[in-house]
Amino acid sequence: MARLADYFVLVGYDPGKRGSRDGQGQILQRFPEKDWEDNPFPQGIELFCQPSGWQLFTERNPPTFFVAVLTDINSERHYCACFTFWEPIESAQPQSHPRNGDGEEEEEPSSPVQPAQLFAPKSLVLVSRLDHAEVFRNSLGLIYTIYVDGLSVSLENVIGNLLTCTIPITGGAQRTISLGAGDRQVIQTPISDSLPVSSCSVALLFRQLGITNVLYLFCAALTEHKILFLSSSYQRLTDACRALLALMFPLKYSFTYVPILPAQLLEVLSTPTPFIIGVHSIFQSETQELLDVVIADLDGGTVNVPECVHISLLPEPLLQQTREALSMVLDPELEVADLAFPPSTISVSSLKMQDKEIRAVFLRLFAQLLQGYRWCLHIIRIHPEPVIRFHKAAFLGQRGLTEDDFLTKVLEGMAFAGFVTERGAPYRSIDLFDELVAYEVKRMRAEEGNKQKILRHIKELAEKLYKNENPYPAVTMHKVQKPTEGCHLRLHQKPFPRLDEGTVQWIIDQATAKLQTAPPAVKAEKKCMVPSGPPIAAIMERNGNALANSARRLEVVRNCISYVFENKMLEAKKLFPAVLRAMKGRAARHCLTQELNLHVQQNRAVLDHQQFDFIIRMMNCCLQDCTAMDEHGIAAALLPLVTAFCRKLSPGITQFAYSCVQEHVVWTNIQFWEAMFYCDVQNHIRALYLDSSEENHADEESPEEPQEAKSALEIASEQLRLWPTMSREKQQELIQKEESTVFSQAIHYANRMSYLLLPLDTSKNRLLRSSGLGDMESVSNSFVTNSIAGSVAESYDTESGFEDAESSDVANYVVRFINRFVDKVCTESGVTNEHLKGLHVMIPDIVQMHIETLDAVHRESKRLPPIQKPKLLRPNLLVGEECVMEGLRVYLMPDGREEAAGGNIGGPPLLPAEGAIFLTTYRIIFKGTPTDPLVGEQVVIRSFPIASLTKEKKINVQAQVDQFIQEGLQLRSCTFQLLKIAFDEEVASDSAEIFRKHLHKLRYPQHVRGTFAFTVGQSPKQAMQPKAKEKNPSLRTLSKNLVKNAKKTIGRQYVTRKKYTPPVWEQRGSQHFPEDNEDEISVSEEMDRSTLTPTTTMKPSDKMTINHLVERACCRDYQRLGLGTLSSSLTRSKSEPFRISTVNRMYAICRSYPGLLIVPQSIQDNTIQRISRCYRQNRFPVVCWRNSRTKAVLLRSGGLHGKGVVGLFKSQNAPTAGPSQADSTSLEQEKYLQAVINSMPHYADASGRNTLSGFTSAHMSSSDHADKRQPKLGSLMKQVMGGKDDGPGSVSRGGKWGSIRASGRMSSYALNVEIGSRLAGKELLGTHHNGTAEPGFLRPHRASLYIIGDKSQLKGVKPDPLQHWEVVPIEVFDVRQVKASFKKLMKACVPGCPSTDPSIAYLRSLEESEWLSQIHKILQISVLVVELLDTGSSVLVSLEDGWDITTQVVSLVQLLSDPYYRTLEGFRLLVEKEWLSFGHRFSHRGAQTLAGQSSGFAPIFLQFLDCVHQIHLQFPMEFEFSQYYLKFLSYHYISNRFRTFLLDSDYERIELGLLYEEKGERKSQQVYKSIWDYIDRLNKKAPIFFNYMYAPEDGEVLRPYSNISNLKVWDYYTEETLSEGPSYDWELAQGQPEPVEDADRQDTGAPQTKRKIIWPCYDNRSRVEPDAISKLLEELHNLEMELGQIPERWKDTWDKVKASQRPEVRPEGSRTPSSLLMSSGLSHHRRSLGVYLQESGVGSTLNLSLDSDTSSTSTPSSGKPGGRRSTSTLYSQFHTSESENRSYEGSLYKKGAFMKPWKPRWFVLDKTKHQLRYYDSRMDTECKGVIDLAEVESITPGTPTMGAPKTVDEKAFFDLKTTKRVYNFCAQDVPGAQQWIDRIQSCLSDA
Repeated sequence: MARLADYFVLVGYDPGKRGSRDGQGQILQRFPEKDWEDNPFPQGIELFCQPSGWQLFTERNPPTFFVAVLTDINSERHYCACFTFWEPIESAQPQSHPRNGDGEEEEEPSSPVQPAQLFAPKSLVLVSRLDHAEVFRNSLGLIYTIYVDGLSVSLENVIGNLLTCTIPITGGAQRTISLGAGDRQVIQTPISDSLPVSSCSVALLFRQLGITNVLYLFCAALTEHKILFLSSSYQRLTDACRALLALMFPLKYSFTYVPILPAQLLEVLSTPTPFIIGVHSIFQSETQELLDVVIADLDGGTVNVPECVHISLLPEPLLQQTREALSMVLDPELEVADLAFPPSTISVSSLKMQDKEIRAVFLRLFAQLLQGYRWCLHIIRIHPEPVIRFHKAAFLGQRGLTEDDFLTKVLEGMAFAGFVTERGAPYRSIDLFDELVAYEVKRMRAEEGNKQKILRHIKELAEKLYKNENPYPAVTMHKVQKPTEGCHLRLHQKPFPRLDEGTVQWIIDQATAKLQTAPPAVKAEKKCMVPSGPPIAAIMERNGNALANSARRLEVVRNCISYVFENKMLEAKKLFPAVLRAMKGRAARHCLTQELNLHVQQNRAVLDHQQFDFIIRMMNCCLQDCTAMDEHGIAAALLPLVTAFCRKLSPGITQFAYSCVQEHVVWTNIQFWEAMFYCDVQNHIRALYLDSSEENHADEESPEEPQEAKSALEIASEQLRLWPTMSREKQQELIQKEESTVFSQAIHYANRMSYLLLPLDTSKNRLLRSSGLGDMESVSNSFVTNSIAGSVAESYDTESGFEDAESSDVANYVVRFINRFVDKVCTESGVTNEHLKGLHVMIPDIVQMHIETLDAVHRESKRLPPIQKPKLLRPNLLVGEECVMEGLRVYLMPDGREEAAGGNIGGPPLLPAEGAIFLTTYRIIFKGTPTDPLVGEQVVIRSFPIASLTKEKKINVQAQVDQFIQEGLQLRSCTFQLLKIAFDEEVASDSAEIFRKHLHKLRYPQHVRGTFAFTVGQSPKQAMQPKAKEKNPSLRTLSKNLVKNAKKTIGRQYVTRKKYTPPVWEQRGSQHFPEDNEDEISVSEEMDRSTLTPTTTMKPSDKMTINHLVERACCRDYQRLGLGTLSSSLTRSKSEPFRISTVNRMYAICRSYPGLLIVPQSIQDNTIQRISRCYRQNRFPVVCWRNSRTKAVLLRSGGLHGKGVVGLFKSQNAPTAGPSQADSTSLEQEKYLQAVINSMPHYADASGRNTLSGFTSAHMSSSDHADKRQPKLGSLMKQVMGGKDDGPGSVSRGGKWGSIRASGRMSSYALNVEIGSRLAGKELLGTHHNGTAEPGFLRPHRASLYIIGDKSQLKGVKPDPLQHWEVVPIEVFDVRQVKASFKKLMKACVPGCPSTDPSIAYLRSLEESEWLSQIHKILQISVLVVELLDTGSSVLVSLEDGWDITTQVVSLVQLLSDPYYRTLEGFRLLVEKEWLSFGHRFSHRGAQTLAGQSSGFAPIFLQFLDCVHQIHLQFPMEFEFSQYYLKFLSYHYISNRFRTFLLDSDYERIELGLLYEEKGERKSQQVYKSIWDYIDRLNKKAPIFFNYMYAPEDGEVLRPYSNISNLKVWDYYTEETLSEGPSYDWELAQGQPEPVEDADRQDTGAPQTKRKIIWPCYDNRSRVEPDAISKLLEELHNLEMELGQIPERWKDTWDKVKASQRPEVRPEGSRTPSSLLMSSGLSHHRRSLGVYLQESGVGSTLNLSLDSDTSSTSTPSSGKPGGRRSTSTLYSQFHTSESENRSYEGSLYKKGAFMKPWKPRWFVLDKTKHQLRYYDSRMDTECKGVIDLAEVESITPGTPTMGAPKTVDEKAFFDLKTTKRVYNFCAQDVPGAQQWIDRIQSCLSDA
């Protein structure tokens, strides 16, 4: 029972305070006068009676009533029912400030006029703890009625009765009360006091605000936001607040709750904590500046959420479902609004019922949100009263809502904490919510989506809620007197009387006395065990498919773990990656923890190192996906395991798993530790009571049955039921037992935490993770909110000592962390203070002890050899190559090339591979094995020469295996290799740095002498020592070398003192051409060049120099071309047009030219010296080739210095000695050119010719033009220069030629140009004085000499009809563009990382690189020059400095025009002549030394080789060398393995003594200094450089297509061989190939497959599966070895075969020699269109598809040396065995070669061919071998040897002796043997 009202108060206006602006109220009377003991009088009632302030009004207002709510210090709510009426006030003080009802002040002038009468408010207030608003309204109304109508009832009596009335709180009883004024009221109590009473307030709230707004408010209240209601009605504010609280049931709101806030207290609104407050809307303006308050305006129906506030809404699909349900309840018409025939009546519930229905929706919502919450409760103490904690993370994890903001915030909120305290108790009375969440969850899940069923459920619940408030349908009528209408307006109403305190007090005392004598009403509380409902897992539905999928994965996890424990490491290793992948799934992680649990015996599992390593990696992988919350309990399950698994490091020192799994954030989350602690405590306490109960009832029930196992909550409720019945001692004993259980767990956890928080290496002073450790302050249930001010509270509290955490050492830090944990859990779980103090003393000791054991473990673990890593494989090195740095363990990561990574072509990925990187004097080598265990047996090698390194950058890589980011390097080489490596953890970063430094030092040596070609064979140690820095190293070393080598190279010298400086050095200024000054001439080079200038002119007194020069390649070639023999250069025979000049023998005129040059006979040496000044780098025109048919010559030179051909020396800084000299020079130059022209025999009649029709370029005729019109030279020329017929590709700019670059992509040979377009028809630039360009006019004759020059240099050339030469200005790309293009090409072919769309990206980047456009350009110019030479005009190529693109063009022209250069010997000569002697700057372009580092790598020579490759593809029969030869050169010209391609000119090579050392210095055979010697030697051994399709036409000139569509990307750029690295270092690549299966091997039982697997990017295809010819040659070689013959050179064999083939295949009358398998019937032009056979890697071949499945190919018998019988040479290849002549056949056992077994074979004696053949079996058509009877010397009876067939008679053996070896045979029986001997004898005698 409870009092209906505690206090009655009369509050009036306080006239004493009238001076202030607002008036104040004062309590006039209160009853009872002294406070109740159980309920003190609340403060500040006078504020709440007039919330808008006490004011006087000028008129009477009708009485008002509202209920305010006050909350006292114990958070008890007091309901203050205020009934206010107005009384006139004595107008004694005229200076009062009245305020009218609006609250606006009116200034009254203090005039003598009598002011209007004023009225002051007076309030009757009832204070109660019960919320019966209607009863209060009636009671106070009654008192007012008695007073106002002057009823004859004593007010004191009524008030006394009111204050003494007691009613039951709950139970649903009705109590009728009467206050003694003839009135009667019925008070209805709710059935259950836990359900809130809302009458119709909830429905009203939804009416005022609408569904969405109320949901916003609901979520805001639950997630602890501040909520403010505005209304002009106080009663509505109270109702709205009450409704919001009712919606939150079963959660209780525990923050500030003030439904009506008085004006004086408005500053409460800026409190930092959450609140629900109502304020009168006249104060709306004051609420405007509140930033973080959600404001609901009840009158306007709006909810305003400020920008800075984010309200988390309900998780979907709950939000949508709730909305739908609410709209069904509130707006039933919505469903049928669209129906054509809507139902006539729609039942709309009454307002009260609607209110309950809405609440039912929210009740369902909470049941769905919190379903299964009881499974996440931890009961920590049962006695003296239960202590319960909620495991939030587990609940969120199991519900799958970890990411959900709303639920997370609700569970962290105060309301939920209260919910757990109140409803967590396992033994209490239960209400509607408990039943709903326990029993109806399944039903709600089933009804989802069915609106009718949902509505039915809502109605059922609403019914129950309604029943709770109105249990009885018939309510007895109230009878309360009401005042008469309008009574408040009576003028002469006397004021409210003063009541007699005595009377009231007496009535109260009487009632109290009576109550004390009455027996206490004992209400039996119906307590019971709270049902838990189904566990969450049962509720959350699962995906069947996912389960099936994960079952397979779990199987893998289980297998892998069992393999680990059974020590089957290889098996485990194979499954391991799959396990790590599976760990992404939750099920797999749970499975892992369960499986590991099975392997722990007695808390301990000792493993060996490898097992330990696997387990650790699994644990780490498992933990790395766990969040700090550990919502799935993975970390919790692993916690006992990490202290169980261990390994012995040394006697007495054990390392546990926890020291290796600390890197996870979960260990630093204090909430995780709390949850774990409580979980363990609960288990122990459960065990405590289970044990005792089982002892008692051991016989009653068998505890084995699992379903009988009671949960901790069930046990607790049982205990709580028994508690009151226990004796005092028993109770104490239980309390003590529980307390000590908790205490021992606390010690245990202090240990565990120190295990996981102290790092293995405590010396490092490393704090754990910087994140996370501070969070526990903000997360624990403090009143921290989402408000702005609240964020201050989230900063660390200062006592915890966080600010110095960074600086203090790890130990203190861990101690503090554990202390805080212990404080929190121990106070919560009621550990006594003495115990707590004891704990605080223990913790530092625990930590200290643990640190000491860790130190020992750390020391020992350092000594462990790292296991599980494959041992480093040593790479093979070349002779003279030495390791500079031992292998650093690295991972080779996959780059953008898909194939090696397994990628889209299937197969296991070869990369990433684990191995080591080695740095040698020559190469960078990676060698290792793939990490994927399926290919673990393979070896991966990737290497490239250091000299080819172009870019090195640091990267961070995630080597997938261990998931940690590691530092790495990306090394890119211009041999198209990319090493993307990640250093292993064991590699210290400083060793990685040392590696980079060494690499850099080796890549850019100070001087060429530092490169591998020179240092080879020396010990590399010197190379690595830092040299003392020299001031000018190149000067010093060069001068030394000059002196040292002077004698060797040039013999004795007469040194004259006269200085001679070639002019080019003075004019250096004029060399800075704008387009290439960036990299052509860098400062360091100039210094270098100046040092090269010889200070003395040397007169050769000795013939030696010349003899040496004559031996040079160029000289040999000149003699071959008939351009002057040496004799003619010494004894000038005038008949020759050209002579060999020795003017440059001392390299005085042109440093970069060879010593001997071809010049016109008529030109004197001194003229040459003068002419040379006109040209860049003094490179004056010299002849390099002559067409033997037309006698046209090809000349090369550098570009001109001057602006034009005429006026060559007008450049301002040339030191000219007046005009005469300049003129004379230009005249001399013209004379020089004229001399060249005169040398041509048909010069005289050439001028008459004006068409070139005689020389068609047949290869341009295209088959799709019916009228085979063939373009003439003119169009070709136009096209090179970008003429008009180019199509849209070249925009010709204002009459000039379109750039060659612009036309590069589009241009194709214009096939339909009309025949008349002649060479002469092209436009020339005439620059007139007015500056306009006009087209040249048709010239009737063809020039005898074309000068191909750079457009930019030939600006002002006038067409001079008298001269016989013509200038062809073309635009070429400069070196910078080549560099840029090459960079892009490398990125396209060897991308650093995989691109998104492989096909497009590769082709697009290839196109953007413009590499093929440049190839196209070069080929185009070359074809033009070839045409010109072929038509009899000479050509001078004079581009740039004459050593880059000039060299490319000149070499290609010779290659295309002269078949000699297409042989191995000729190509070597071409390269030596044009590239080496004529000074292509290999060292500079290859950036081979420190000086060249800045300019970077420019692949001019590579570009040339690519062009050759393109031509080779189009004319596969014209080249003696294979594609492999080109690749070989491409690789080695930058590898620095040979000295051939070092330095920039012959001059520099002589200075270093390179050129002429070869004669005497052949002692060290191993180290080849010249690449040519190496190629020669290799070529003798094996046919790798030879092209089997070589069948040249006589003197054919090649004219390749140069359109981009005809060009192919060279596979040199894209292919790689991971099994052995690049195959260009032949000694290394020749790994032992598997021995070829010998046909005579004993058959083992297993069927032997001949199948080979060839992996792209891994195997060297041509080696594993050689082409037919190579294979045959190889077999021949093997046979010769087997038969003990001296092997023949492969070339001789090949030539023989070709010779023998000729008569067979050659058709009569055909002149052309033809090769094997290639008839000459193909058209003369472009036989490439015939058989188009590509080469396959090493050794170009015909890929005849000889299947490797068939048995090994029959051997051509021509392979026998001597080859006596040419008729039968290839007989056996072309005839099957059926058509053979078989004189005798049968089966014999044959003993294989030395150490081979005996095998039965089918032998055939063939008299016709005079041979004995043998086969595998009778049916076999493939001959296994042949014994030529011509070689048989004797046949004798033999003896059985080892392994011979046992059953056979000894006499059945016989031997056959040939010149090569002895064959041992054995027949089935003796007669058989005799028969065979006779037959063979007779054959021999016949012969």
